[in-house]
Amino acid sequence: MASEPAAFENLRLELRRGCLVVAVLAELKHERYGYTLRTRLQEHGISIDEGTLYPLLRRLEAQGLLQSEWREENKRKKRFYRLTRAGKPVLADLLDELKELNASLNRIIQEA
Repeated sequence: MASEPAAFENLRLELRRGCLVVAVLAELKHERYGYTLRTRLQEHGISIDEGTLYPLLRRLEAQGLLQSEWREENKRKKRFYRLTRAGKPVLADLLDELKELNASLNRIIQEA
C-alpha cells in the first residue's frame, strides 16, 4: 500500500529540517554568501529554497553559531556567513550524534 501523500510530505519535511541545520553548519566552515551556500548544498543533492534558507541562517546566527558580515563584491552588497568559534564544537557534537543515530537506524532497518 502506498503512503498517504500529505502524511509522507509532512514527515519528509520534518526529517529534512534537522539535516538541513547540520548541512548548513558544515558548509559554513568556509565563508559563503547565501547564493553560493544554496549552490553548494544543491551540488550535494540538498535543495533548499530561499524562504527556508535565510530564516534558518538568521536563527543560527541568533543562537551564536554563525556570524555574518555585509561586504561589496562585484559592485553588489552580499552578506557572508561563517561558523563561529562557538559553532564549531556544536557542529562536531551534531555530527557525532548524527553518526550514532545513523548507525542505530541501520541496525533497526537490517532487523526489520
